[in-house]
Order: sequence, then structure tokens, then C-alpha cells
Amino acid sequence: MNKIYTRRYYIDKIRGFYHSDLIKVITGIRRCGKSCFMLSVIEDLKAAGVKEKDIIYLNLDKRGYRRIKTADSLEAAIESLITDDDFKYLFIDEVQNVKDFEEVINGFREDGKFSIFITGSNSYLLSGELATKLTGRYIELEMFTLNFREYLEMKAFFGKEIKADKAEEFNEYIRFGGFPKVIEFESLSDKEAYVTDVVSQILDKDVIRHRKIRNRSVFDKLMTYVINNFGATMSLSGIAEYFKKQEHVTVKSETLSSYLQILENAKIIYKCPRFDVKSKKSLRSEQKYYLADLGIYFSRNVDARINYGPVLENIVYTYLSAKNYKISVGRIGALECDFITRVNDEYRYVQVAMTVMSPETEEREYKPFRLIRDNYPKYLLTADTFTQKRDGVIHKNIIHFISNDEDL
Repeated sequence: MNKIYTRRYYIDKIRGFYHSDLIKVITGIRRCGKSCFMLSVIEDLKAAGVKEKDIIYLNLDKRGYRRIKTADSLEAAIESLITDDDFKYLFIDEVQNVKDFEEVINGFREDGKFSIFITGSNSYLLSGELATKLTGRYIELEMFTLNFREYLEMKAFFGKEIKADKAEEFNEYIRFGGFPKVIEFESLSDKEAYVTDVVSQILDKDVIRHRKIRNRSVFDKLMTYVINNFGATMSLSGIAEYFKKQEHVTVKSETLSSYLQILENAKIIYKCPRFDVKSKKSLRSEQKYYLADLGIYFSRNVDARINYGPVLENIVYTYLSAKNYKISVGRIGALECDFITRVNDEYRYVQVAMTVMSPETEEREYKPFRLIRDNYPKYLLTADTFTQKRDGVIHKNIIHFISNDEDL
């Protein structure tokens, strides 16, 4: 596939910084489409009138550039592509391949004639070192794997058949996730093999080789535990208790916290803190973790049955996160609201469920809403074909909500 599907949402996010001296750092789980996105930005610049000579692009994983390992060789490679003194747009993919690349990036930024875009290993770019070495002069654009709308658009873009039944497409999307290249493969076995290989690469290159993992056995067990229990409330003390009782291993909370941070830095999991609706305070001891892509779960589990509760929550979480909603899990007394979202100090309350067709599940999903005393909008997202009107709650079909690119 030589054509590039443009992920317009991210283009719209970054376009305002095209000509800024802030370094644009593009992050996201491996194989989510960062490199293709860079090429999309280049095409967008050309469409706006930027000349080819003013665009410098280096993919340090590609033949011809793989020998660039030092700051001096990187600077020399960039200099060799500069033909005049006009303003340049500099794109460097897999920048972490170069030792002390920050010195080069800082130098070209200080020059004042460059707009710089970089991608690289999440484990390094998010380690805290980057902020110091780039003297804080950067912004992060975080990318996710394809949401369901993008998945359908990308299939159409590449001329792939889209099933008449959107629910059937949605189930396939759930099963194989949103890694863009999955769409290229026709057979389900090929899709599964690709996702399994990608997840293995992510775990090997962005996680296992990490220098801070001193007890591989404990780390592997923790990673399996979190991946298999995504969407469930967790605490460090609860995880430590699980290890003590089930694994017969004593693990310090500091070690667990460090290992969870490694998984977060690799963009494999995302932490969603709990928030007390009444006090408007965060509950730091408890949180949920969601996966960057559902393919991570299904590639590591033989059982392919879908537990729609956490699966749908995960899909909503990543969809809204990509739209810049700040998300927490809500606690209302003894009850829980799946998500409290915030944009510009405006709140939205969201419940997610497979169905509310039975009176029992309907009551369970609506009950937390009745305890919320403010007048911010309340949403119920389900897979039900028919939606209802009750108690002022906005009930939407989750498949339509995402495929229509709706906001709260």
C-alpha cells in the first residue's frame, strides 16, 4: 500500500504548530501510525505551498540512514540536505537511534530557521529525560490506534469490502484492534498473526529490554495481571495482596509502581484515576487501567470470547482520550459512574454497557445518574439498536456514536 490514509483529527491538532519553533514530539504505541502520520503532515505542508526543497525527512530505521548513530553524523546528514537559507521543516523518525540527538535538535531549533518534528521510542521520549534535554521547548502529540470511524474510513480508502452489518464490522474491529496495517490482510488468521507479532515486538523492544526491570518474573506476572484485568479497579495494595496470596510472592509497592510506569511509558496501558463526584477530589489510591489497543488482550489470550463490559469501556476511553477529554472514573457514594469527562471545566457523565434491555441492567446503569446533583449532561452508551429517553439521560448507540465522530 503506497497511498497514505490521512488521519485528519491529528492533522487538525498539529496544524497550528506547523511554523512554531516548539519541537513537535509525536508519541503513541508502536505501529499506531506515527511514521505515516509524519508523511501526512509533509503532504499537508506541500498542499499549503511549502516547496519540496524546504522539507527534510530522515527515517533513521531505513536503509541509507541506519548508520547514523552519533550526534555529529546526524547533524552532517541534515546539513547535506539543506540547499539554501530558507525556512525548513525537519522530520526525524526513530530519533532515539542516535546517541545525544537532543544536542542536534536543540542546535537546529536555536538556529530559528527550522520547524522540527520527531518520533521515537516511547520508553525514552517519555522517561522524563527529554523534557530536561530539550529545555522544555516541545509539545507532545499523542496518537492512538485507529478508532472505529477511522477503521471504516481506512478500509474504504484502500478499497476493502465493508460489511453491510456495522455490528459485524464492529466485532471484527474489537477482535483484532486498530493497528492500521491489520486492514491490509484479508484472512482472519493473517490478521491474528500480524497483531500477535506486533504485540510481541512492543513487549520486547519497548518493555522487556528496559533497564529498570530487575525481576523479570514479577514483571511478567504483573503485566499479565493488568492486561487481563483491564477496566477493573486496582490499587497498589490490592495488587500486592494478589501477589502474596495467589503468586506467593512479596512485592513492594514501589516496585509495582515502577513496573506499571514502564507499561505506561510504552503506551501499552493508560491509567484512569478515580474521582469523587461529591468532593470533586481525586482518589489517588485507586484507578483503572485501559489498553492502548484491544489487540494486546486478544493476542495474549487463547479464549477469544468477548467480555463486552470492559471492552466497550476501553473503546470509549481511547476514543474520548484522542479527542482531548480528561477522563476519570467517578465514585458517587458506594456507586460508580464509568467515566467523568472534562473539557474546559465542563463535565460530562458517561455510563457504558452492552445493553439495558433488561429491567435489572437498566436500573443499574441509571442509578448512579440519579445521585449526581449538578446539571451537566449525562450519557448512556450501549450497543442497543433502540435507544430510549429517560431522566434526561442522552442514550446513544456506541457504534453510531463513534462511526459518526460524535462528541459529548
